[in-house]
Amino acid sequence: MPFLSISLYNFRNLEDKAIDLSAPEVFLVGQNGQGKTNLLEALYLAAYGNSFRTRNEAEIYKKNTNEYSIRVLFKENEERSHSISIISKDKKKIIEKNLKKIHDRKDFISTIPCILFCHDDLDFATGAPERRRFFIDQSLSLYDPSYIDILRNFTKLLKSRNLVLKEKKSEILDVIDAQLIPIGIEIIEKRRALIESFNKIFSSLYENIGGIDSVMIDYSPSWKSTNFDEVLISLIEKRQLDFTMNTSMSGPHRDKIRFIRNKKPFVQTASMGQQRLLSLVLRAAQAYFYTEKTKRLPVLLMDDVLLELDPEKRKNFTEHLPRYDQLICTFLPGEPYQNYIREKSRVYIVSEGSFRAE
Repeated sequence: MPFLSISLYNFRNLEDKAIDLSAPEVFLVGQNGQGKTNLLEALYLAAYGNSFRTRNEAEIYKKNTNEYSIRVLFKENEERSHSISIISKDKKKIIEKNLKKIHDRKDFISTIPCILFCHDDLDFATGAPERRRFFIDQSLSLYDPSYIDILRNFTKLLKSRNLVLKEKKSEILDVIDAQLIPIGIEIIEKRRALIESFNKIFSSLYENIGGIDSVMIDYSPSWKSTNFDEVLISLIEKRQLDFTMNTSMSGPHRDKIRFIRNKKPFVQTASMGQQRLLSLVLRAAQAYFYTEKTKRLPVLLMDDVLLELDPEKRKNFTEHLPRYDQLICTFLPGEPYQNYIREKSRVYIVSEGSFRAE
């Protein structure tokens, strides 16, 4: 299993101590607000270098402090143990792998591949379009960290383009567009290829768990062509609108991603339970897809997600759970977590930031 232990200091409400995670399944059982999600957040931070809950480092510091630290020990390919440390002070963060400073997150995000299942995943079904673009881009970055640089370069050029639009410097647009278009086309082609492959896993999985067939991801790029000259003509035609709006009105940052069934919108007619299940199946498909691409098993971090399924859907979901290198899952005391305990599983009772082995 990847995570062997985690040591914490000044991290939210959690005790300053080391927690043994050396088990294939780790179950965290406790009432809401006791620290279960905080531990998942710390593990996610160690895997990706940022929180899934906030961009404000100060929110993570324990009350009346201005720093925190995390250190995880993990195994890679059954070798000796390695470490990742994150030290944050006055909102400045240092990340180290085996005591060597990491200057770019993309250089370590595939070290401990984690798939997080949480309540906010419902946004992938019902939220704004950028949440679905985020999911697709995250799925790409998990197995191809170089995609992060592609997104960064596009974002940098897009910011420059929007600044030029606000300052009405039309003569510079040709130069920026000549750089922006090839990168934008690459993003579109990578998203389209991923979604085509991803749909084969996702659609089948949703049918097996939810009993509804033909649910798929539909991708509609803002640019209707991936030919450089055709995209350039389109951008030139839309420049007046861009100048009026002071922003770029077309491009991969405007791509539409939705869920359809038999070519018709699915989410708008789906029940809340079907929407919730859709978000869980998306994450499960992400794990299956990652393993298919890399031949590696991920760590699954699951935050109270089984609670929201009826007994039949919960049974179906757990039966189709992706293979994992490690599972770390939270439960409320009344949930039947005992049903999932295996011979080497570890259970912690969580109360007021402390973890007691059961």
